[in-house]
Amino acid sequence: MVIFIDESGIHKKVDHSTFALVYIEIKNQALIDEQILELEKKLRIKPFHWRDHSWKIKEKFLQEALKLDFTAKISVIKNLADKPAGLEKIMTDMIIERNIKYIYIDGKKPKWYEKKLKKILREKGIKTRKLKTVRSSQCPGVRLADMAAGLSRAFFEGRNLDKISKYYKKLEKKAEVIVRQ
Repeated sequence: MVIFIDESGIHKKVDHSTFALVYIEIKNQALIDEQILELEKKLRIKPFHWRDHSWKIKEKFLQEALKLDFTAKISVIKNLADKPAGLEKIMTDMIIERNIKYIYIDGKKPKWYEKKLKKILREKGIKTRKLKTVRSSQCPGVRLADMAAGLSRAFFEGRNLDKISKYYKKLEKKAEVIVRQ
């Protein structure tokens, strides 16, 4: 099993914020990577990133990506005050699998993020060398996690619900969703 972790809202410091952490599990990484690359090629886009694309592109990407074979765990916290402590609590609850081959995270994360994740892996008896920091442009699975995190955060913040709701409901069928206030 390969896991991809991404979040949305980790850098927001002002206003009311929603922090969405997504944990994507896949069984066949090569197949998922190939399907995402093919989808990006079909849409004629550079590697997908939620904040970089218009709704028209996001919608086309969502339509196809939500058909892929993956499962997700989504944790949403509104107005998270202490991000490092909150992340530690969420990840401790989310990482319960034993047969993990690799865990990929986006390389643009703050150092405290990676340190917290390594601490959690050690506590769970999982070797930290299984944690791989990659650029999202190098790893299609991280882009899938980015899509799920962006969609979840937008849904819980109530942005464009008329457009987003139907896609979030499809994602929800593949996911275990935990919402904390």
